[in-house]
Amino acid sequence: MIKNEMEKIGLQAKNASRIIGSAKPKQKNAILTSLAKILQENIPLILEKNKLDLQKAKENNLSLPKIDRLTLTEKLIYDMANACLFIANLPDPVGAMTKQWQRPNGLLVGKMRVPLGVIAMIYESRPNVTIDAAILCLKAGNAVILRGGSEAYHSNMLLTSFIQKALEENNFPKTCVQSVENTERESIYELCKLHQYIDVMIPRGGEKMVQSIAAHATMPVLKHDKGVPHAFIDVSADLEQAVNIIDNAKTQRTGVCNALEGLLVHKDIAAKFLPMLEERLLPKQVEIFACPKSSQYLPQLAKPLLDEHKGTEFGALKIVCLIVDDIDQALDYIHQYGSHHTEIICTTDYNNAQRFLREADAAMVAVNASSRFNDGSELGLGAEIGISTSKLHAYGPMGVEELTTTKFVVYGEGQVRE
Repeated sequence: MIKNEMEKIGLQAKNASRIIGSAKPKQKNAILTSLAKILQENIPLILEKNKLDLQKAKENNLSLPKIDRLTLTEKLIYDMANACLFIANLPDPVGAMTKQWQRPNGLLVGKMRVPLGVIAMIYESRPNVTIDAAILCLKAGNAVILRGGSEAYHSNMLLTSFIQKALEENNFPKTCVQSVENTERESIYELCKLHQYIDVMIPRGGEKMVQSIAAHATMPVLKHDKGVPHAFIDVSADLEQAVNIIDNAKTQRTGVCNALEGLLVHKDIAAKFLPMLEERLLPKQVEIFACPKSSQYLPQLAKPLLDEHKGTEFGALKIVCLIVDDIDQALDYIHQYGSHHTEIICTTDYNNAQRFLREADAAMVAVNASSRFNDGSELGLGAEIGISTSKLHAYGPMGVEELTTTKFVVYGEGQVRE
């Protein structure tokens, strides 16, 4: 029965979490270093298994964005290996004291960073997430249960076997990292019931999948929800710079959650900026769902803007464009249609930049930079287990530190409460 299978995995992860949670930094780093070597030595085999997944994906008419996320290349595998080494070289968060203070009665009170325990990771398409999730969880002293999508089955199972090999080479149980082999949807819902074993559930994928898991989970959920990033082009923006930023944010890679999906342009620079942008985007045939005011400046790429386009994660060469009166109207639109993922402003006005940073409610807000930088590796975390659009207990890319929590520790000298 699937229920019994998931309970066994959960119990094994709970037991393994005590072992990895007490591991010394040198031991955890040795696991990650071993894994980097194994990945580099097995590139042809990884590509061979990934090819099986890609063939099946094409037979099943999987969407182009999903196929893009599913595809591994030699460069991506080297990137995965380098991520192992990068994470190994990061300071170990476990056991660190984040703050300490003394009470009037002499008690020394502090907060110590500790592992979350057991993390269940549910994700679609991306086999590189198998490596990213495992190495981050291990570095933070957590056991992890991985349940990837069936479309990446062969890639995920092979990568998991490499992680388990690295664990066993360094005298740790392979149950510190387990992948659910059962591809039935029921296996996910059974995992959602295992609050006695699993401390945190992290779903990463399509909006419907994330919302379904959040509704079924009996443990806390850190949601990696849809990404609908917007850019506001302020009246003071450097227009050539803004064109470069929008081009990169929309077209550098389209099937990812930090790709730009909405463009808000100040009314006083629209007549100059939008033709510049259309000239840049025309060779790439980006569909621009433009409001009536902006469509006149986009004669070749504009298509009628419908309400259903607003707040949509296209994952394709499509974008919404509206002309707004000012920063207030831009922030109002973002408040209504944003997904708490990424928002950017192009401006040379310090006050508007600071206001946008404060008031745009998103996991990452940037000034004069592409939305594509909302990524763990790009922000210096080495890798990410996901980009949390929840606010508890992490907001944004989740690296090693975000996979820990804190507990109170108290040093006394015989004090008793009066």
